[in-house]
Amino acid sequence: SFMSFTVKAASKYVDVPKPGMDVADGYVTCVRHSQDILRDKVNEEVYIERLFDQWYTATMNLLGTWLTERMDQQLHVYQLKILIRIVKKKYRDFRLQGVLDSTLNSKMYDTVRNRLTLEEANASMKEGGMGGISMKDSDEEDEDDD
Repeated sequence: SFMSFTVKAASKYVDVPKPGMDVADGYVTCVRHSQDILRDKVNEEVYIERLFDQWYTATMNLLGTWLTERMDQQLHVYQLKILIRIVKKKYRDFRLQGVLDSTLNSKMYDTVRNRLTLEEANASMKEGGMGGISMKDSDEEDEDDD
């Protein structure tokens, strides 16, 4: 239709946000600000490291449990895109905060990553693409939208 053509043509010249990504970006920004505040206010490094360790583990367990409870349901493409962005940025941000690889690469993280990768493959076949959002290990696609 003419309208979809117009929107596609205009989106080449205007930065059109990806639907739903504002939710993911808002969450990531909130976590980053919270990390910065904690680093600024708490001077005990051992305490901070333990806190970030527990924070990462608890949120990854929560996400893994949520996905497991919905094992028989396919995620909506917007849920999938948001979760992929959150999981990737959470992993990278907590690594930058000093969380050890042994914590980052837990069994629950593997469970979450595997589920999102499977969902991504299904969505790519059905939806015809994920608009550049992917669970692949590369950080290149994230650098311009931090």
